Amino acid sequence: MDKNKILDYHLVKKKIRRISLQIIESNSIDDEIIIAGIENNGYIIAKKICNEIKKISDKKIQLCSVKIDKKNPRKEITVSLVEEQYENKSVVIVDDVLNSGSTLMYAVKYFLDTKLNKLKTAVLVDRNHKKYPIKADYKGLSLSTSIQNHVEVSINDNEINAYLV
Repeated sequence: MDKNKILDYHLVKKKIRRISLQIIESNSIDDEIIIAGIENNGYIIAKKICNEIKKISDKKIQLCSVKIDKKNPRKEITVSLVEEQYENKSVVIVDDVLNSGSTLMYAVKYFLDTKLNKLKTAVLVDRNHKKYPIKADYKGLSLSTSIQNHVEVSINDNEINAYLV
């Protein structure tokens, strides 16, 4: 199986910085932003976004993990925060790749049961092959691929790379 590197460590850092700046900009009037990362890779990227926002802004940021079965997203979804911690706040749901959109769609559905100020989505790579009407508000890379292609995000020792397989 051929792997073509589409994002290396340095490009990923730039993409995370850009996404972080966009999140700050679009949430300028909000007191607090909840960054909700979908486990596993989405959470690691969300953590990096939180760290980057803390470096460049004094905005209050809270990291949240979202546990969802990506193969069967209709199963129970759990988050690391209680509802009162994200109620009436701005939430950004983060994942590594937006492929069919089902994972993000069900994560969004989970948070819609609570009154929020704003709900946005962020991904490192948007593949443009969605089955559901969902979009990434913040994306590192938008990539038009064939349906046979697969995007793989690899995280080793906090170094993130993305490959087109």
